[in-house]
Amino acid sequence: MEKETINGFVEKVVYRNAENGYTVVNISVEGDDVVCTGYFSDITEGDQIIAEGSFVEHKQYGIQFTVTSYEIKEPETSVAMEKYLGSGIIKGVGPALSAKIVKKFGDETFNIIEREPERLAEIKGITEKKAIEIGSQFEEKKEFRNAMIFLNQYGVSNALAMKIYKEYGIKVMKIVRENPYRLADDIAGVGFKTADEIALRMGFSPESSMRMKAGISFALSMAASNGHTYLLYEDLYEESKRLLGISEVEFENDIYELTIERKIVLKEVKGERRVYNNNLYYMELTVARKLLDLNAKSENNYKVMEAKVREVEAKTGIKLGDLQRKAVYEAVESGLVIITGGPGTGKTTTINAIIKLFEMQNMEILLAAPTGRAAKRMTETTGMEAQTIHRLLELNGNPEEGGSMRFERNELNPLEADVIIIDEMSMVDIYLMYSLLKAITVGTRLILVGDVNQLPSVGPGKVLKDIISSEKFNVVRLSEIFRQAAESDIITNAHKINAGQSIRLDNKSKDFFMLSMSSSIQIQRALVSLIAEKLPPYVDATKYDIQVLTPSRKGELGVENLNKILQQYINPPAPGKREKQWGEVIFRENDKVMQIKNDYQMEWKIVTKKGLTIKEGSGVFNGDCGIIREINEFAGTVTVEFDEGKLVEYTGATLEELELAYAITIHKSQGSEYPAVIIPLLNAPKPLLNRNLLYTAVTRARKCVTIVGSENSVNEMIQNESEMKRNSGLVDSIIEMEEADNVYI
Repeated sequence: MEKETINGFVEKVVYRNAENGYTVVNISVEGDDVVCTGYFSDITEGDQIIAEGSFVEHKQYGIQFTVTSYEIKEPETSVAMEKYLGSGIIKGVGPALSAKIVKKFGDETFNIIEREPERLAEIKGITEKKAIEIGSQFEEKKEFRNAMIFLNQYGVSNALAMKIYKEYGIKVMKIVRENPYRLADDIAGVGFKTADEIALRMGFSPESSMRMKAGISFALSMAASNGHTYLLYEDLYEESKRLLGISEVEFENDIYELTIERKIVLKEVKGERRVYNNNLYYMELTVARKLLDLNAKSENNYKVMEAKVREVEAKTGIKLGDLQRKAVYEAVESGLVIITGGPGTGKTTTINAIIKLFEMQNMEILLAAPTGRAAKRMTETTGMEAQTIHRLLELNGNPEEGGSMRFERNELNPLEADVIIIDEMSMVDIYLMYSLLKAITVGTRLILVGDVNQLPSVGPGKVLKDIISSEKFNVVRLSEIFRQAAESDIITNAHKINAGQSIRLDNKSKDFFMLSMSSSIQIQRALVSLIAEKLPPYVDATKYDIQVLTPSRKGELGVENLNKILQQYINPPAPGKREKQWGEVIFRENDKVMQIKNDYQMEWKIVTKKGLTIKEGSGVFNGDCGIIREINEFAGTVTVEFDEGKLVEYTGATLEELELAYAITIHKSQGSEYPAVIIPLLNAPKPLLNRNLLYTAVTRARKCVTIVGSENSVNEMIQNESEMKRNSGLVDSIIEMEEADNVYI
């Protein structure tokens, strides 16, 4: 598209999204009315702007000018000033009052408002207080414009400039001039590379200590996003060297300064030098301390307890196995107990027995899980309401009023319960565990349930595995596969995979199939056929319920490529079906999508069929899946319906938190369960083809597993028991804390 420049006055602001600044305006250019779209929340009616962009033809709204950059010209004539002031940009000043002001002061109007605002009181109808308010608002608007111009000159887009201004306000220029690398720490969506580009454009030296320290902090942040709570000193140096070209001496000096500034912690453990982000280090210590504090034993009469368990069995009609019975006893006797086991080993039955036993004693019980889907499944299997951990901890906050998102439940406002049961613990990272434990007082029983053989959490740490590995807590490992579960090849094969045993792939099963194929093209065609035609009637589900789980994001059988292919066949373009392009992705109404990061500020609502809001809240989380219900091309919004009918509106930059979900990585499927899963396996990097990954994928299916691809790849995964190494110091922190306790006993 050919770039063009237009110069004109803003006649009307047709639409504006207050959150991201996306705006539709009518601009008068030499008498012609031009519809312009773009991200410019600072312009108002009466402004004269010079805009650069391209004319495009919108299929619904006709010819529009899409603005890529613009400049607002300060009104220079009394006519322009009157139009600007009367536009409503200054609260309490309308067209009539604007006309009086300009009539009184003429071309000097803006100088008077800026330098001598008290003189506005000379006009009938303006008090001295109102005059000062008008001057204050005028100054604030000017500061905003100056900030936008300042950021734009360093290559910052209008949408990002809006986010930065919302964070820093009128201090934005001072903060960015002093340390542009703060943007990477303070602004969601700004990484080190973006901040670095801005800093270098501003003239900061590539060798500056500020840059080096910011790069080191960024390397630690990236390590956390890959699951590590710390990096070894040598590994951090190598990563920093790659990123910054830093010398060993410079690195050592910067590490020392970051330690003094309390941004990192350098700790030697077992001959290793570990470098932690300051927050993660103290989170691990706090989690260790709280777990040990909760781990109290109570004295119980064994005969009385046994009689109560028999009563539970009689009331529920269930017969507990020996290990399940042991788990129930531990739950009664211990302040903290961990129950782990694979599919079909009776975790749900055990939880239900524990709940029934505590209910008989009139105890207050709370149930929670890391994701909405996991909580929903917990509700279905127990008959009690289960919540997400975020909801349990009462996520709250009002960013619009300068606040931040926070959990209302904490050490000052703890959860009021006798028993708290958390399911799907393998998904809980160190951040969430820290917040949860802060809200639990000593004396409350905490029961952690999960499958330790599944993949670890997406966030940093391996909390469940570390708690078990520390050998300091009461752990019950359920291992008996019950008769009904043993009839499922999904469950029996999952246990075989976990044990490193070969599985039968002869397609004589009713719920576990292997379609042998040798090329990516064949596999892609098979996926389309299975989802669109064969599997939905077989498992009594819709095509949206069938989930493709793949080991990788890249490659012909990776998430990104498969989603493009599957979208084309499962939800093709159609007349009247609206679309929205974001980067290389085209979102289409009725697309299956997934939230790919925790966004505590994202607002949702539940509405009736008539559109009345009956419930609203905030928080959409990594792994939440939904369907695009509406794309508003005019407003630039995409509305997604998630579980429980929660409607979320995505606009502008928030679309980067969304991706197509016909195919997702196995890691992203944690905590979810699907009627049928399809696993394409051919070639992938060896670290991705491991037992842990295959086991997790298989255990996501309720009714049917279909592996499409190479039997050799399946066998390689079963034999490869190596997992992606993840640095976590929780075990050492637990042991260190307990040893310190023993010193003082």
